[in-house]
This record gives sequence, structure tokens and C-alpha cells, in this order.
Amino acid sequence: MGSHSESQDSLPAPVTPAGRDALEAILTRPARTVVALDFDGTLAPIVPDPDRARAHPDAVPALAALAPRVASVAVVTGRPAGVAVRHGGFAGVPGLEHLVVLGHYGAERWDAVSGTVTAPAPHPGVAAVRAELPGFLDRIGAWQGTWIEEKGRAVAVHTRRATDPQAAFEALREPLGELAARHGLIVEPGRMVLELRPPGTDKGVALSEYVRETGAEAVLYAGDDLGDLPAFAAVDKLRSDGVPGLLVCSGSSEVAELAERADLVVDGPAGVVRLLAALAAALA
Repeated sequence: MGSHSESQDSLPAPVTPAGRDALEAILTRPARTVVALDFDGTLAPIVPDPDRARAHPDAVPALAALAPRVASVAVVTGRPAGVAVRHGGFAGVPGLEHLVVLGHYGAERWDAVSGTVTAPAPHPGVAAVRAELPGFLDRIGAWQGTWIEEKGRAVAVHTRRATDPQAAFEALREPLGELAARHGLIVEPGRMVLELRPPGTDKGVALSEYVRETGAEAVLYAGDDLGDLPAFAAVDKLRSDGVPGLLVCSGSSEVAELAERADLVVDGPAGVVRLLAALAAALA
């Protein structure tokens, strides 16, 4: 890649031509590049209790080194924006002045420059499902080992602590789908979690709108889960429109679909952080 070869020694090479083109575009036009990242499983290791999830210890230093060298860094997450900011430790960090957190799949937004969250009114179906869910799980005999995570604009049922997490996950998909549909919601499956949330928002929509807003001419997106597939599809669409995109999978044996579609697979959050740090160094 011409003049970048020396600074790229520590940068992993994408395995696809489109990925290599995108990396070249990012290195050539960093000021026109958006770096977008999922939170759980990408910047933060997956843990049994999501309330205890925290960004990888090297994530904020890597982001602070990279952010001033690109157009923008956006964290795109299903979590409430404020929760991702707290768990990430993103507030008040020098270098992260232009970080944006697109929470609840883009329904909420936190800007580091203002430090405030903007959001529309919540969907009424979420409150209805929240009230109904404990009794619903009890009735279908799925309570054992499953638990409910309150997400403000969504509600999630986790099966990771069940005796057989995968079996519990499969058994719950259809009944939770019916419950969600009854209240005008959809079910978003993830890694041993089923999230009931309003339709019309996903990471692909959030990413496409943000890239359009910033006028980015190159994009990197890193994710680890099924909820990241719409963002991968959005990058594919951007590529077809002439905007180079680099798809990074934060490696997980739990979600093969993402790894198969990625230009680059790294070793979980530690690998993502190393990639961000190497990119910052290459642009320094």
C-alpha cells in the first residue's frame, strides 16, 4: 500500500480485496473516515451479568489516540446511550471530544461535546411487555436460569445462566416473538439473549444515517453479534455506492455469520483495541 507500508507493520491485513481497499482509503483519507464500533463483545468483554460489563482497559486510551486523527468515532449499541458512556468510561476524556454514542440502535444519542443524551419518547409497547414478562416466563416454564435485563427503550431476556443456555434460547424464540408482536415490538436475537424492542431502528439504519450526516468517504465498522449484521449490510450498501468500508469481526465462535462476512477477524475486544491502537500509530 505504497507510502503506508512502514507504518502498517503492526496493522493486520484484511483478507478481502474490498477490505484492503478500505484500509488504504482510511489511511489515505483519515479526516474523512468514520470509525464505528459496537460496545458489548467488541469494546467490552462479554460477561455473565451485563451490568458488570466494562470497556477493555486499553479501549479508552486507544480511542483517545485514534479519535483526533479521524472524522469521528461512533459507538453503536443496543444499550441506552448513558449506560454505554458510563460502562465505557467515555465522558470527559481528552481526545474523545468528538465521540458519539448511538444508543438503543440509534434511537438515543450522546455527544461528548455537549455531554447530553437526546432521545424521542419511548414506545408504549415496551412498558406493556415489561409488565407482562415475569408472569409470561413463569407460565411457559422458562423462568429457571433466565433473567430479564431492563434497557429503558427495550427489555431483554438472557439465557446464559440457564442449565442449557442454547436450548433455553431456542425454546424462548417463538413465544417471545409472539409476545413482542402483540405489543408492536420485534425480537432481536443475540448471544444467549433475546431483546424485545421497537421496530424501525437497527445498527444498519443508525450507521447509514451517521455516515450520511458526517459526509464520510470511508468507514470502519467492528462488531461481534447478530445485531451487528444490519451494520455489516449497511457497509456493503455504502461500498456499492462507492464509499470504501472495512468490516471487522471481534472474533467469537458463537456467531459464525459475522466472521464469514468480515474482511478482518480479530481476537475479541483485546484484538479490537490492538487494531485501534495500530491504526492510531499508522496515522500518527
